[in-house]
Amino acid sequence: MSVLTSPPTSSGSGEKVSRHRGWRAKAAGVVLAALALTTGVAAPAPAAANPYERGPDPTTASIEASRGSFATSTVTVSRLAVSGFGGGTIYYPTSTTAGTFGAISIAPGFTALQSSIAWLGPRLASQGFVVFTIDTLTTSDQPDSRGRQLLASLDYLTQQSSVRSRIDSSRLGVVGHSMGGGGTLEAARSRPSLQAAIPLTGWNLTKNWSTVSVPTLVVGAQSDTVAPVATHSIPFYTSLPSSLDKAYLELRGASHFAPNSSNTTIAKYTLSWLKRFIDNDTRYEQFLCPIPGTSLSISDYRGTCPHHG
Repeated sequence: MSVLTSPPTSSGSGEKVSRHRGWRAKAAGVVLAALALTTGVAAPAPAAANPYERGPDPTTASIEASRGSFATSTVTVSRLAVSGFGGGTIYYPTSTTAGTFGAISIAPGFTALQSSIAWLGPRLASQGFVVFTIDTLTTSDQPDSRGRQLLASLDYLTQQSSVRSRIDSSRLGVVGHSMGGGGTLEAARSRPSLQAAIPLTGWNLTKNWSTVSVPTLVVGAQSDTVAPVATHSIPFYTSLPSSLDKAYLELRGASHFAPNSSNTTIAKYTLSWLKRFIDNDTRYEQFLCPIPGTSLSISDYRGTCPHHG
């Protein structure tokens, strides 16, 4: 067996650096091969980096912050320019240096406009997502309709929008409040290719979601009298398959309308869930598993840990 003892030289500085790196890689391969031959143990392959990671290593402070590391901009989409939903606002990272991003559509609740959930747009976009807060066709649309509209908005976002080149169309998710939360479950059931779903104090007359295969975080509010957790969020969660990556977060003392204003608990767990399952970013697993305990802001938390998605 030959052993390399010194790197080859070259007169060109750029070529010299390149060849030196090549020599180092070759030498490392020779050493690893020799190790395998003498010990009988196969040399370990280098770990592959996750190509979907976006942003610096997360900390509790970073996931609770009102803004992440990405500068953002917006595009207003008129309802007259689209079909299947009521237009909305796209929030997106301005830099494309990191590559493409996962994307999320967010639907409001009964009688509400996108303005009711607009705070989540720049907050999530600044963490490395393209986010579409949508208006529905009418403010009285029911959950099944809102589910279809969420999917229509994702199709527009990835196929026709002015930011479509920034999006990885294989990494999509849905979020919604109240009837928009019920629509989130409808969308997840209809389109299994979605990577994440998060109903926020969701409302839906359907209680059985046993056919959903999309990783789902159900967020309920302890003092919700519009969609009480006992008849909505908890049955939603328990009906999801036990084999599914799923979680139930209950906001202590909160009302049905907690998602309509900036809420650190909603934001940090929503962000962690989306990062973990849309970006496959296991750096965020630490905030979801082990299962968070109860606290001044959390009255109940249930989940399947560790996650395997």
